[in-house]
Amino acid sequence: MNKQPFYELTPDTVIDAVESLGYLSDGRIMALNSYENRVYQVGIEEETPLIAKFYRPERWSDEQIKEEHQFMYELVEQELSVVAPMQQANGESLFSFQDFRFSLFERRGGRAPELDDPEHQFQLGRTIGRIHQVGQSRPFIHRPTLDIQSYGIDSADFISREFIPSTLKNAYDSLTSDLLREIDSAFKRAGDVKQIRVHGDCHAGNILWRDDTPHFVDFDDARMAPAVQDVWMFLTGDRQQQQLQIGEVIEGYNEFADFDPRELHLIEALRTLRMMHYAAWIARRWDDPAFPHNFSWFNTERYWGEHLLQLREQFSALQEPVLKLR
Repeated sequence: MNKQPFYELTPDTVIDAVESLGYLSDGRIMALNSYENRVYQVGIEEETPLIAKFYRPERWSDEQIKEEHQFMYELVEQELSVVAPMQQANGESLFSFQDFRFSLFERRGGRAPELDDPEHQFQLGRTIGRIHQVGQSRPFIHRPTLDIQSYGIDSADFISREFIPSTLKNAYDSLTSDLLREIDSAFKRAGDVKQIRVHGDCHAGNILWRDDTPHFVDFDDARMAPAVQDVWMFLTGDRQQQQLQIGEVIEGYNEFADFDPRELHLIEALRTLRMMHYAAWIARRWDDPAFPHNFSWFNTERYWGEHLLQLREQFSALQEPVLKLR
């Protein structure tokens, strides 16, 4: 992959790309927080600014991006509040300009949900239940599945081979081997759970809370996965707090979709996989100059020591009894 995939994506290129679709920019442009892709707010003459998202080259195929868009349109058809890409008159939502692929979105405002508020938990559960009601109606064909191989085994192999300091390599290899064995056991205890289309990255930063309603953005990581993948990131604090939170979330969820309690076995397994995958994601992007600049704390002896400590804590969490539904 090009070590500087966005090198030629200058402010002028961004504005020219937006104007190629018939808009007239007022020249104002502001980069928004995004590292995997590049996202900008672009001012439009006498109109509300638009959000332009430029996709990282070689990450997704056109078919995979269009499949993500189609999922969002299905959700909008069911009157769910998701920020879907804008379409031209011919129905197109994925565009090209000077070798860059991009989409446009309406600008939406809001604040992060309060994950310790029972009412927010309940409303989040209801909304995810509605999203999954649509998500389970048919599968993705082109987008990937969240699995132990890609998120766990491949991530650990890459970090061990390319990044972990030699002084920590034996400890890392031993610990990740133990973790992967525990994760595999958790999936086996859960059994043959259903894989459905999910948002895939339901952290608080991808949810805008406005008018007592959660509005979901950024489906870039949408894939096939167990339903609980879109639930566990709402759980914070100690075990007692999480036990209360899961009750609120699933009570709301079950108003629109049936949550399979066996998936509770996967919460800590999926949390661990995300931690391993996140470290490998930064490592795989380390040749992109934006990553050393924005993740300056990464790839230091201190970082890897703390990463090992977090993984050891996850090993303990995987030994704990699963949360229960009330």
